[in-house]
Amino acid sequence: MKINIPQQYFSKLMRAIVEFDLINNNDNILIGLSGGKDSLFLTYALAVLRERLNKKFQLRAITINPLFTNDFNTSTLYDFCCKLGINYSVHKVNIKKAITDSGKKPCFTCAYFRRGAINRIALEKGCNKVAYAHHHDDAVETFFMNLLYSGQIKTFTPSTYLNKTKLTVIRPLIYFREKETRDAVKYHGVTPLASPCPIDGKTMRQNTKDLIINMNKKYPFFYEHLSAALRENAIGSLWPAVLNRKEMKKKYDNFIQ
Repeated sequence: MKINIPQQYFSKLMRAIVEFDLINNNDNILIGLSGGKDSLFLTYALAVLRERLNKKFQLRAITINPLFTNDFNTSTLYDFCCKLGINYSVHKVNIKKAITDSGKKPCFTCAYFRRGAINRIALEKGCNKVAYAHHHDDAVETFFMNLLYSGQIKTFTPSTYLNKTKLTVIRPLIYFREKETRDAVKYHGVTPLASPCPIDGKTMRQNTKDLIINMNKKYPFFYEHLSAALRENAIGSLWPAVLNRKEMKKKYDNFIQ
């Protein structure tokens, strides 16, 4: 199977790989392959990098079947990975039941159990890195969601070391816009699977995505400014951290003396 991507795409990949030190010699990388447009492109792009980079690293791919439906067919993903020479497996995790039992927000529970399963399998397979297909829009949306819903200025990082498992999570598509991953089907030729999620398109993330789109129509640089705010050097003047009761009492006592 002849594989390649446009030079523009390859340059964006290389920028992320080099800037954030995502791939090194002897890495064994487990790809989270959901079957959606983003993870399909990630799998294909990493296969291209494996051929073109002067680095020796291994690739594996895994799909988590959350058991939301009884007809989650992954045969096209198996064929796709076989053509790329990537070891592929599917693992069932009853996330549907976990959501029902936990009583917590479904997206949080789904992500928690999905990540936990992938990390466990990565360790079982001898992998040292896990690759996810989060792109630039995801990072900006996560930043805005944290600001709106928790009052925190943060997002996920391109490379994250997990102290507990000693795995490193990498996100090689961090410089790609979502439109580019959607258009990338013309290169790998595989139709993305429909999401089995029962609330797909009705989530907090979807609401945030729609809000950013609408805000950007009114303020044309809204997305760009959110993007610029992701960087550590974007932090300007902020108030001091909130004092706890003990700290406030001490300041008060000193003041009234």
